[in-house]
Amino acid sequence: MEAFNNLMYGFSIALEPINILYVFAGVFAGTIIGMLPGLGPISALALMIPLTFGMEPSSGLILMAGVYYGAIFGGSTSSILLNAPGVAGTVATSFDGYPMAKQGMAGKALAIAAYASFIGGTVSIIFLMLVAPLLGRVAVSFGPAEYFSLMVLGLTAVVSLSDKSLIKGLIAAVVGVMISIMGIDLQTGTERFTFGTVHLLDGIDFLVVALGIFALTEVFFMLLRGGGGKEQPRNAIGSLKLSKSEVKEIAAPIGRSSILGFFTGVLPGAGATIGSFLGYSMEKRLAKDGDTFGKGNIKGVAAPESANNAACTGSFVPLLTLGVPGSGSTAVLLGALLVMGVSPGPAMLVDRPDVFWGVVASMYLGNIFLLVLNLPLIPLIAKILDMPRPLLLSLILIFCMLGVYGMSFSVFDLLLLLGFGLLGLGMRLFGFPAAPLILALILGDIMEESMRRALQISGGDWSIFIDKPISMWLLIIAALSLTLPLIKRMMARRSV
Repeated sequence: MEAFNNLMYGFSIALEPINILYVFAGVFAGTIIGMLPGLGPISALALMIPLTFGMEPSSGLILMAGVYYGAIFGGSTSSILLNAPGVAGTVATSFDGYPMAKQGMAGKALAIAAYASFIGGTVSIIFLMLVAPLLGRVAVSFGPAEYFSLMVLGLTAVVSLSDKSLIKGLIAAVVGVMISIMGIDLQTGTERFTFGTVHLLDGIDFLVVALGIFALTEVFFMLLRGGGGKEQPRNAIGSLKLSKSEVKEIAAPIGRSSILGFFTGVLPGAGATIGSFLGYSMEKRLAKDGDTFGKGNIKGVAAPESANNAACTGSFVPLLTLGVPGSGSTAVLLGALLVMGVSPGPAMLVDRPDVFWGVVASMYLGNIFLLVLNLPLIPLIAKILDMPRPLLLSLILIFCMLGVYGMSFSVFDLLLLLGFGLLGLGMRLFGFPAAPLILALILGDIMEESMRRALQISGGDWSIFIDKPISMWLLIIAALSLTLPLIKRMMARRSV
């Protein structure tokens, strides 16, 4: 009853005409930004900070929160249509979303992404409303050892799903970790894998690798097959309607992934990206048709889309109740709150209930706005697939180059983009999966930092990772996720 009263108080703030306008403006801007590879929510949120000067803190955070989850919502568009995930949280969506688009089901893929995002966001808002204070205390119990084990679990879960070869999946993951640690080691000042060039001292940005491995690789692969001059079929968009059997098929994955995504987002450092990969890998394991994932399975779109939006909302738990940002985007949000004179933490629910409950209530409105905005626009957005193939490939190239160059204004990054495009082409031709490399790139820094902190706490004693119960069980599950597929294959061979 108390939660309901607090929510009603939040709606009294969120339903003020000016705040309704801020919600709409935020989610609209976020959706557009998410659709364009190369921008991303962090840049947009940073640009929004000056606009919040002079606003009420509740109004300012409502606007910026709308941009944040709107960008995650809209990021699926470029992943599905162009295989160009400019937002890390929508990488997993491209695994089945893009094959669906190539099979003439782009409209259906975008519709599933919209519905799954809406449900995932709504479910997580309910959890945020009911259990935020309790989960804030639980998140504190995760120390460096637990975070390292969680990152290992997330990585092994994806590696073990490598379709053809577990070894190739492990190799791809190792390459991803190596890329993630390039640059100057912030603790020791040591240069790692810089090859004597100053351009690599800051490491390699995720966007360069993702656009190269996915979007540019697709361009090269089409050209290699001689498809550069062929027209795209005119029925490429397909129907937006879902049959009763399809709705029934995606209902359970959306529900499971929404819950998993929310609790993943609660953990600082996890966020939408890990949530989407965990949701995808969980559904691939549970599905009877798991071997069709990566080939256009609708559950492969529904699961990561519901998980990443749920995780996006879940990330507000550590931000608002602990003052701990779980990602680059929430770090910008934390900075904005501090600029507005609000200090997030355990006392925020008492000191500034208007900010906390106003934002929670505004998320209900934001999710409705996102659904109303995106569904009618799907036929128009999907028209991009009606373009002649040479023009479409040219647009993909332009988007990739503008996104990468606009990030750092470095020609060297464009050369890196080309290099990763060729690497991705080689991986596709020789059967190496891209997912483990991308996830390892994202998790590599967090894994290393968590491992170092844990060893500093224990004085170099590696047993800290198994002495702590949560860490131990996470590592056991990670080991099982790698060994069980091998055991199943051995048993299958013996039964033949």
